[in-house]
Amino acid sequence: MRILFLLSRVPYPIEKGDKLRAYYQLQYLSKKHEIILVAMNRGRADEKAVRKIREFCSQVHVIQYGYFQIALNLVRAFFTGKPLQVGYFYNSRGQKKIDQIIAEFKPQHIFCQLLRVAEYVRHSNIPKTLDYQDVFSTGMKRRAETSSWWLRPLFLLEYRRLLRYEHAIFSDFDNKTIISAPDRDLIPHPANNQIIVVPNGVDHEYFKPVVREKDFDVVFTGNMGYPPNVNAAEYLISEIIPIVRNKIPGVTVMLAGATPHQRVLALANEKIRVTGWVEDMRECYATSKIFIAPMRIGTGLQNKLLEAMSMGLPCITSVLANQALGAAENSEILVGRSPEEFADHIIRLLTDQEFARKIAEAGKAYVDNTYDWENSTMAIEKIMAGTMKQ
Repeated sequence: MRILFLLSRVPYPIEKGDKLRAYYQLQYLSKKHEIILVAMNRGRADEKAVRKIREFCSQVHVIQYGYFQIALNLVRAFFTGKPLQVGYFYNSRGQKKIDQIIAEFKPQHIFCQLLRVAEYVRHSNIPKTLDYQDVFSTGMKRRAETSSWWLRPLFLLEYRRLLRYEHAIFSDFDNKTIISAPDRDLIPHPANNQIIVVPNGVDHEYFKPVVREKDFDVVFTGNMGYPPNVNAAEYLISEIIPIVRNKIPGVTVMLAGATPHQRVLALANEKIRVTGWVEDMRECYATSKIFIAPMRIGTGLQNKLLEAMSMGLPCITSVLANQALGAAENSEILVGRSPEEFADHIIRLLTDQEFARKIAEAGKAYVDNTYDWENSTMAIEKIMAGTMKQ
């Protein structure tokens, strides 16, 4: 099958969840199918990244845009009623390029990741699949609930536009996929049960337990410029860790991940390390005793949890994040509902090694048996094959 893969970003280096999902999907699908990749990119794409992706694709086309184009796109979106993050990525030059690629290479299927780029192909008569991945409208609503008063109207406006757009594009695609069942149920369409849940996986051979000296008690990872991660980092350091330090004064924390926001950088001190970009995230997991993801906003499956559990760390998360993960509370993972409960979990794992070991082993077994990139991508392959024209 010749597949046109349409992405809002070049999927390398892997420092964001959508890049991770696309990277492994491309890797596995390319073993049996010809992949033509089209990716948006602000400015000139990194040549090293493009070379890496060419290992999986017969062709890689990068559509560049600059700040002036972004500003123009956002203005147009504002007055046309489209979500701003759809407008951010859409422009007539990109449409013309994608139309040319489709006309020349005649793909048998179009795979579109995220609604951000759905506008380019939503009216094409070629069989196509939309990977909603996350529920953007719900994520925006949650951001509005925790934002400053002056940003709340903008977030609520975007929420309403996303709600309409998620509904509008539903019927434009032959197939729809999403990461988790809780997210599927939030898509604002009466036929959302037709959306097929295709979870992320984890590279178990890469993220496996290794023995390292433990330099940190607690680690939290992710793109530290992403608002849900910024919110979680502040929550951890400002509300949870002070309670832990009433019992364990010297507890240390690592906040690891790319592009840390100024609010995250401001959290650093002699007991809290903010790493910035990390070449090999396995070192962060391996040199820490506990992984925590106290997510309060955002949607979707947290890849950071899959990686940490696969590496054999005892993990703590929120109800929100575990809804997508589906691990058994108090046996495979610990779940916090308040700063006090999160703190109690950290204290127990740090002071009861046998309990920490049991949580870590059960969590690893659950992730090993449930989340696998090859199985997930095989599901996508089957979905696309079912709608391919003969």
